[in-house]
Amino acid sequence: MQTAALIKSYIYVVSSSLLYPVLILLAFLTFWAVVCGGALFSEWVRRHRIVRDTDGPDLFFKPDHALYTTPRVSRYVARLKGLLEKNGGASDLEVESLLQEATRRLFSSLDMYRLVVRVGPGLGLIGTLIPMGTGLAALGQGDLSMLSSELVIAFTTTVVGLAVGLLAYLFLVVKNRWADEDLLNMEVATEALAGSPHNGATGASAGEAA
Repeated sequence: MQTAALIKSYIYVVSSSLLYPVLILLAFLTFWAVVCGGALFSEWVRRHRIVRDTDGPDLFFKPDHALYTTPRVSRYVARLKGLLEKNGGASDLEVESLLQEATRRLFSSLDMYRLVVRVGPGLGLIGTLIPMGTGLAALGQGDLSMLSSELVIAFTTTVVGLAVGLLAYLFLVVKNRWADEDLLNMEVATEALAGSPHNGATGASAGEAA
């Protein structure tokens, strides 16, 4: 019996000690959501100010191509041109490696949003259950004032956790759509500036056959 009581006391202490770290994390995530919301709006404004060009892939040959693309795509095009202009040119493997690295960085920038989508509601649930246990203990002792204060903490953490998770999901949907758009532009730029490795292989095969 003493062992069981010791285990229960240990679990209770561990559970109670998690409350303030959870509250701190939720406060940090709310600040993060505000900052990300402002950054998202700023990016939305920049994207809607981009000049729409009808030249298709030829726009990447223009010196002022940055006016027609996002900063991320412009940086990739600049790196690609630098790679292609080096002595001896660039191999298909180097071009493919550059594109794969840009793709990896593009989608890894969304990991924080995916994490908060799952972590936010989980923290809200933890922040709900811990005060509920303390509140029930206070109810057993007839301390209604403590019960009410613990219930306030429990329900507010639930709301904050769900709200942060919902905002992170909305941000993720928008950012993922923009990432797909940027990736498509990167692939078009690669095809236009470096040519398609498959086309080159096909042309070589045709030359050998001839």
